[in-house]
Amino acid sequence: MFDFKKEYKEFYLPKNVPSLVTVPAANFLAVSGKGDPNEPDGAYQAALAKLYAVAYTLKMSYKTDYRIKGFYEYVVPPLEGFWDTGGGFPQDKSELRWLSVICLPEFVTAEDVQWAKDTAQKKKKLDCADVEFRQITEGLCVQILHTGSYDDEPATIARMEQFMQENGYQTDFESGRLHHEIYLSDPRKCAPEKLKTVIRIPVRPI
Repeated sequence: MFDFKKEYKEFYLPKNVPSLVTVPAANFLAVSGKGDPNEPDGAYQAALAKLYAVAYTLKMSYKTDYRIKGFYEYVVPPLEGFWDTGGGFPQDKSELRWLSVICLPEFVTAEDVQWAKDTAQKKKKLDCADVEFRQITEGLCVQILHTGSYDDEPATIARMEQFMQENGYQTDFESGRLHHEIYLSDPRKCAPEKLKTVIRIPVRPI
């Protein structure tokens, strides 16, 4: 079974030291919003429910009458998040703007996503209208594997910034690119100190 983490180790399983990576275009399921991701019944948690509902409907489509051209069985990739931080996370998490995404196999089209949205909405009574099919091209970034609590990320980001300075790069948020995280661990099942998160920051040469 196709597993994104195994097939694309460069992007999903980096080392725990900063490194440069050029990320190509990929297609995603996406939901955008604003609010504290830790709020139990907030917009972020609602967005994740919709994303997973559509993602698993696509994954299991081969068990229905709907046929996706070129389909092969695959593992649903990990949740990812793009965060509009302005270069630094705000103290008030209710002000966070985010784009939550799950990567799609290349054979999934916008039409397939619409079918999955309609199907998930009927079966789960969940309004999936704001789930989008979106292509994202990240380009040149610095990335690292962070192990530990999300609240401990600033220390890891400081290491990334030092790497940038030493190698002639600077952050590139001005062009609309965003801080990116890939969540390899389920926080509901994993101790905070063992959480594994890929952190990716857009950069350009100084």
